[in-house]
Amino acid sequence: MPTVRLSSVVMTHPVRLEQARELAGRLRLDGLALDPAPDGPPSALRTALVAWAAAAPGASHHLVVQDDVSAPEELTALVGRAAGRFPAEALVFYTNWHARNGGAARLAALAGAGWVRAVPDEFTPSLAVCLPVATAAEFRRFAEGSAERHDDELLSVFFRARGPMSLIAVPNVVEHIGTSSINGHAAQGIRLAVCPLDAADAGPVLEHGPVLEEPGWIPYMRYGEGYVRLVGQERAPDGGRGHHPWREALPHTGIGAEDVRGAVADAMPKELADEVAHRFGRAFAEELWIHCLLLGRQAAGAARRLGGAPGGVPADALARMREAAVATAGPAGLPPERRPEAGPDEVRLMAAFAGTAVSAAELLPPA
Repeated sequence: MPTVRLSSVVMTHPVRLEQARELAGRLRLDGLALDPAPDGPPSALRTALVAWAAAAPGASHHLVVQDDVSAPEELTALVGRAAGRFPAEALVFYTNWHARNGGAARLAALAGAGWVRAVPDEFTPSLAVCLPVATAAEFRRFAEGSAERHDDELLSVFFRARGPMSLIAVPNVVEHIGTSSINGHAAQGIRLAVCPLDAADAGPVLEHGPVLEEPGWIPYMRYGEGYVRLVGQERAPDGGRGHHPWREALPHTGIGAEDVRGAVADAMPKELADEVAHRFGRAFAEELWIHCLLLGRQAAGAARRLGGAPGGVPADALARMREAAVATAGPAGLPPERRPEAGPDEVRLMAAFAGTAVSAAELLPPA
């Protein structure tokens, strides 16, 4: 494993300066990268360029963390070991629970993978990213003068142009905090990690878990409805940014509508379905269950391709990773205005309900 010399900063705006200082101090990060024009139009990219320029002399890799996260004190150690394992890769340590990349990470967690390749038709989650310093310098040159203000969007444009897309850590040790957004994302409401796991469990998964390079089509859920990210949809005229409802996408999956109807009739638990429907509506309950049914089918196929359980990863850590991924499916799938209604009891209810759907995937034609 090559020697990794990691440098690190928190990118921040003056309105969050104290929060950023506390985070940098607690995680023992090297410093802060301040918005150079805080009174100008909101632009995460403007601050990101300062952050990516702050790599320390002699560093091999540079970690940029945004100011609105929580993370364990072991973060830099985990990042350093990951960079040693994948020295040439862009590494992402947080993924939104309702994004397409979140769907890919949830699928990968159920398959027992430690990492998954990001999809090319979505933003790169940028709350905690580590780049080789040469890649960081290349990104700065690419981004200078861009009219884009979202660093996460431009990172994906950059990776698509140079290849490959980033590697996403399946267990998330970094968590988003708060619902405010300097860059205009507050309307998305509560947005959390897809697969939160503590450092003790995440460490061996990140060090030894396999990489899921191609998960196939990816079920994901947003704003109360289930969708499918199709293989190769990035080649569509709109760059693949459109959303395909699962019913419309089903003919491209190898699964028939009658297969889904049969699984619903045979395996959806009526009492749990009624409880979820009572709290969040019948339509949401059915969308959540079918979403997780499709997710379980794809995860089973991915697990077969990956082979057996990876050496060096405790079975109980893998089990907790899978449980965490299932537990976020329900609240992530709710419309933003209803996510605050998902308290601990509702999350447990939806997790139990979603788990029955994942298990019922054996009723569908195999991947």
